[in-house]
Amino acid sequence: MKVRRVVTGHSTEGKATFVVDEYVAPVTLDLIPGNEFHRLWGADSTPTFPDDGSTPEFADYFPPVGGFRFGLFTIPPDGGTGAPANIDIETAIAEFEEKLPGMAEHLELDDPGMHTTATIDYGIVLSGRPVLELDDGEKVALDPGDTYIQNGTRHRWSNSGDVPAVLAVTLIGAVHNRLS
Repeated sequence: MKVRRVVTGHSTEGKATFVVDEYVAPVTLDLIPGNEFHRLWGADSTPTFPDDGSTPEFADYFPPVGGFRFGLFTIPPDGGTGAPANIDIETAIAEFEEKLPGMAEHLELDDPGMHTTATIDYGIVLSGRPVLELDDGEKVALDPGDTYIQNGTRHRWSNSGDVPAVLAVTLIGAVHNRLS
């Protein structure tokens, strides 16, 4: 998916102006083919207006308390190929950590896809049919236009449709009483 990022800011005279207009390539991983992560915007501190449109500093995939992230997440249909049989798992995990720092530490190795983060996530489904599953096995299928608010609960995503599911997401770092 081609994703365009347009950012506004202020000129030295204080006038509104377009300061960035560019396409953002997705992060893809050998370990989970078909998944795409568009890291569009974020910060690790209290938001301020970057008048010059420069992207705020942020590192890990999930934000710390007071930080935030905005991006797109693409989930391939469940019938996807999965990790290639001949994949070098050590190299794939190193790639995962390099391209999406901090994400892997939240994933449960004994229950693939299941994870818990100290974030409040706001999302809207743009296409496809993603399924949100909670730790007790309860599931809800979402359609384009559906929204969700994920409040730091243990969950995983899948895709019951036959086309990739694309979600626009905002993650806000929060104090998670159950993780502290």
